[in-house]
Amino acid sequence: MSTCDEPAEEPAFPRPVVTRPPAPGPGRVVIVSASVGAGHDGAAAGLARHLTAHGHPVDRHDFLDLLPAGTGRLLSRVYHRLLLWAPACYQRLYAATEHTRRPGVVWWALFRSAERRTLRAIPPDTCAVVSTYPGASQVFGALRRRGLLGVPALTYLTDFSVHAMWVAPGVDAHLAVHAIPAAQAHARDAANVTVAGPVTDPRFTPATASQRRAARARFGLPDDVPLALLVAGSWGVGPVRRAATEIRDSGVAVPVVVCGRNQALAEQLRRDGVGHAYGWTDDMPGLMRACDVLVQNAGGLTSLEAFAAGLPVASYRCIPGHGHTNAAALDEAGLAAWITGPGDLARVLTELLHGPRGLAQRAAGLALHRSATGPLPAIAVMLTAATGGRPAPHPRPAVHRRPVRRRIGVMAAVAAVTVSLGIAAPLAYAYAEAPAHLPTVARHQHGAAR
Repeated sequence: MSTCDEPAEEPAFPRPVVTRPPAPGPGRVVIVSASVGAGHDGAAAGLARHLTAHGHPVDRHDFLDLLPAGTGRLLSRVYHRLLLWAPACYQRLYAATEHTRRPGVVWWALFRSAERRTLRAIPPDTCAVVSTYPGASQVFGALRRRGLLGVPALTYLTDFSVHAMWVAPGVDAHLAVHAIPAAQAHARDAANVTVAGPVTDPRFTPATASQRRAARARFGLPDDVPLALLVAGSWGVGPVRRAATEIRDSGVAVPVVVCGRNQALAEQLRRDGVGHAYGWTDDMPGLMRACDVLVQNAGGLTSLEAFAAGLPVASYRCIPGHGHTNAAALDEAGLAAWITGPGDLARVLTELLHGPRGLAQRAAGLALHRSATGPLPAIAVMLTAATGGRPAPHPRPAVHRRPVRRRIGVMAAVAAVTVSLGIAAPLAYAYAEAPAHLPTVARHQHGAAR
């Protein structure tokens, strides 16, 4: 994708400059996430829990709802279909944008179209805004650069690897879960990079022997064999059936598979002879207490939860794009072993279950949680730096009108990115790589656009 400089022309629409009013006590924090999978929302929930516990009122918003005309939901469905039906195409799109300094013109127009709703979602008593999604970070950064957002904007990096889209000029600070993503963000010239550590549900804790037995009994799992918890995100994407079969056939552990909202995958796994396959579950802490090792394919929030639960983690048959880059970063950090081929599966699982490698990873994962200061100190520092310890003034917003032609132009750009990512790219991939499957891919992409 091409990159371009942002046009110098100022937007002609209402321009409320949000600042913190002179009010006592902790100020309001607005968190913008995205329901693309569950990782971004999970991180937002963890941040909200910590901030609320320290007296901050918190508002949460879904970035997909801030995009106009249902575009966000459509793009989420397109992304889902790419992972299901054209993963190599998604890998190409990811790689094409991985090292760009600024978003391409189509992405810029898409993010620009979310600015008005974003500003409306920020109440006047807000003292800071936090993004857990790259698109929201881009919008916050642009608003800060143009003086439309008068409070600090922070990005919480939910991935262990940092794609270029995560780093937005104008964002005041970037919070990372570990030194590896912090170093990657710094190399991309991110501002004020801080290792804040992960935020996970406090229910994820190491299990005692009695808790493990009770959890296995509750889920109907065998009590006398090692169990490998295989996860594939809330969408249940990737070569999960192949991974489950290979874990079972290795003889090292019995696979326990969580398929998220992909109920069809769970049913297919049972037909494959994988007896312990679940759809969506609200008791992931219980499943982690029951199991001995986690096998994952995306490197997101579930890995951080496993670290808190004291489970060793392996990355295997990862999804393209961030799945691969997260696996590499986790392996470099010594937190999760990246199994790059089936020939290494049995050996690595054995080392994690019974050898010093597993003990070292358990210790590293628990240390990551216990040594982290959390996001609150970083947010407090940003507030103090922004206001000098004094409440900021609350200026009156300037009001302008958006010309009809500009509004039409933005919507046209939004339509262009939807078409290019949702239909043209998968069709091009299908035609180049598997011409016989072109009608199937086209049919699924048409379904995504409805």
